[in-house]
Amino acid sequence: MKTQQIIYQVDAFTTQPFKGNPAGVSILDQEPDTVWMQNMAMEMNLSETAFVFPGKNFMFIRFYTPETEMKLCGHATLSASHILYETGKVKSNEEIRFSSKAGELIVKKKGDWLTMNFPVYPLEKMEMTPEFKRVTGTEAQELYTAGFGWTLALMKNEAEVRNIKPHFSLMKSSVFGDLIVTAPSGDPAYDFCVRCFAPGVGIDEDPVTGSAHCALTPFWSEKTGRTDLNSHQVSKREGILKVSLKGDRVEISGQAKTIFKAELFV
Repeated sequence: MKTQQIIYQVDAFTTQPFKGNPAGVSILDQEPDTVWMQNMAMEMNLSETAFVFPGKNFMFIRFYTPETEMKLCGHATLSASHILYETGKVKSNEEIRFSSKAGELIVKKKGDWLTMNFPVYPLEKMEMTPEFKRVTGTEAQELYTAGFGWTLALMKNEAEVRNIKPHFSLMKSSVFGDLIVTAPSGDPAYDFCVRCFAPGVGIDEDPVTGSAHCALTPFWSEKTGRTDLNSHQVSKREGILKVSLKGDRVEISGQAKTIFKAELFV
């Protein structure tokens, strides 16, 4: 079977099936048509599908939601890397270098863990606005703008993060269409908890969001004075991430589980 006739589904940031964040992965022999990629992502109907194809001394990676192309996606990068290592297309002692629309992404394997090296997202404090309560039904302690259209909201505790019930239709047309909500973790095994909402790109809630940690890692490093942190994404499917601040880069580590591979007829 040719490479481009296979598509995989992987659960990222977990070792358990049906947990973490599912992503589609398509490893291709050459660059595909953009309409085909968008249609395939729509057909998979997952928060993200990653498409990987060869470049010179690196691999290109592109990310699509069912509605649009994204510049960066952490869990889809982890899923694609997992498939490259699991199928032997990349040896376990070799690093993977991806070229993405967000710049260079580097992935290494150590045991069952994959570590992704991503750029830090800039953070800038926002004025508090009644718009936040209107679209989320609650108040934030602090608000920040972050890279690639994200807003980050600091809540008082984990219970507030778990109990938030956003009005997605209102969020979609507001400045909070891509929202990271975070607080100190109530579980001593983790440093902070998080949920991520992205109705602006067609994802009401993302189960586990690696790229959001490009903002969360410098944010919580500043709050705690530490560079190595453990994150618990407290969505229904849940996810666990280890993160480290490395200057202007972030290392995000997680595990993954292949759920299926399927033969394509298109």
